[in-house]
Parts: sequence; C-alpha cells; structure tokens
Amino acid sequence: MIKPFLSTMLTLLCFIGLNQGYTQSSTQDIALSFFEPLPHVMQGAEQDTSALINLGKKLYFETALSINHSQSCNSCHNLNNDAAGVDHLKVSIGALGSIGERNAPTTWNAGLHVAQFWDGRAKTLAQQAKFPIFNVKEMALTSESQVIERLNSKGYLADFNSGFPQQLSPINLENIAQALAAFQRTLISKDRFDDYLAGDKDAISQSEKAGLRVFIDKGCVACHNGAVIGGQLFMKMGIVHPYPNKIDKGKAQVTGNPADNYFFKVPSLRNILNTAPYFHDGAAATIEQAIEDTGWHQLGIKLNEQEVKSIKIFFKTLNNQKRI
Repeated sequence: MIKPFLSTMLTLLCFIGLNQGYTQSSTQDIALSFFEPLPHVMQGAEQDTSALINLGKKLYFETALSINHSQSCNSCHNLNNDAAGVDHLKVSIGALGSIGERNAPTTWNAGLHVAQFWDGRAKTLAQQAKFPIFNVKEMALTSESQVIERLNSKGYLADFNSGFPQQLSPINLENIAQALAAFQRTLISKDRFDDYLAGDKDAISQSEKAGLRVFIDKGCVACHNGAVIGGQLFMKMGIVHPYPNKIDKGKAQVTGNPADNYFFKVPSLRNILNTAPYFHDGAAATIEQAIEDTGWHQLGIKLNEQEVKSIKIFFKTLNNQKRI
C-alpha cells in the first residue's frame, strides 16, 4: 500500500508545476496525458465463444442461483432496460433479506479493473463470480452440488455442452464462473469522452471541456486516470481528512494488515452519473456530495459550488451509450 500512496501524494504535489506547463497545451492534449480510450475487447476474451457468452448472459439473469429463487446477479447489478449495472441502493439486500455490507459496484467495465470487490479479494471476474452464490448475505446457496442440481433441473445441460464442448460433465462451479466472466467481458461502455480522446474535438461541449480542466487542475486525476478513469489502485479513504466510517476497514479485512486500514479500490468514473449512491458504503446520495466529499477527504480542498457543478458537467461525457 505504501507505493501507490506515495505515488499519489507525489502526483498531487506536482500539479502546481504541471499546470504552468498546461497553459500552452490544448485541453485534448492534456487529457491524453492522463486518460486513454476504453479497449474494444477485454484481455482474456480471446477464447470467449458466442456460446460461452450467451450461457454467461443467461446465468447472469438466472434466479435459480439464489436459495429461494428470488435473485440473480442482475438483482444487484441491474442491466435491464439499458441500466447501469447497479441497484441504486446504499447497500444491497440479499435473497434472505440480509443487509449487505457495501455498495454494489457496476459490472460495466469491471473486467478492466486491477481486481474485483472494493477490497480486491478477487483478482479476476471468474474468481469474483463464485463469492455471491454462497454468501449467506447474498444468494445463500449451500453447496456446489445444489447449484449443479438446480441448473440440471432447469435444462441447462445443452447450454453448457455448447459452451464447453470438450467436457463430459460441464455443469460445475468453475464453468459457471467462466461463463459469467465471459459475458461480463462484453460489458465495455461507450461514451463521448472516448470519441474526444480519439480525436473528435467536437464530441464534448466547451462547458464539458471546462469541467475536464477543473477535474485535472484540482488533482482528481491522481487516482482517477487511465482507460476506466479509476479502478487501477487502492487508496485510503480519508487521505487528508479522516472519512467518518471507521467500521469498514476495507482491504485490511482481507489482508489482516493494519497498514491496509480504510484502503479501498478507487472506483471507475465511467457512467458515474448513473450509478448513485456513491462510495463503498453508499454514503454519498448525490454526485454533488460525492464530488465535495472526495475533494475534502482525498485532496484536502473545499470545492466551491461552481467547481462541483463544472466537474459534474464533465461527467456527462462519460454517460454510457452502449446497449447489451
């Protein structure tokens, strides 16, 4: 945790000097020094067949993967009607009515992150897919054999045979996870900001460009950069001013290392206006609150009303235009 922390702080300290050099550069050139367009294909998708992806999509919406047939992956990561892959709850509610511990992150672009979950306890999409099925606060199934029996009874064998044609007994937990991962690898968003980064200077408005400059000049790009504008490192929640929630210790609950206390994966800002509420605990109900709180806790600055408004205007360029 020390290396990314120091790297971020050094980045912040450099912004005054960097901004002096920006005066002669175009906003687009400056943006390209921090961001890059999303890839068209996720790493790991090279072997994903249409049969495997279709199986994964079917499983994503399958309620038989919950103890009482009441929930699917889509319940907490809603994709229906071009939704943003979230449930818009502060924290999710499980199949048995249990209250979750953290805000459900979007599944859009998730496979482009450095790790999965707010605490990074899963490194890949396939690893992540296994956790909710047996979590008593989520889907609450009790064994792999129960999962296999349910999917067999619902006629999934043909789908699994198509997705895994070389296997004699293809319905198993590992293949379920691989199929779900294959489908999620197709969830790459598309927005006007990428068009701008790709060379279309008119893809975003002047007010959106002004908001982008505020976003950069205030130091937000220290953590929110790259293709997904975040998702690539873990950062302490409350670097400068302590974050109020001291119950959830984040990555430390996985590693057992006190040095990891309150470290969480930096969220992606792609499609951010459509994924409220915000933060690992869902404490920020609005994007304005999230922007203000991030400025205070992470950067140690009080953003004024116009600055918050301007950053929000920039965020409009990140609205997802892709349909599944």
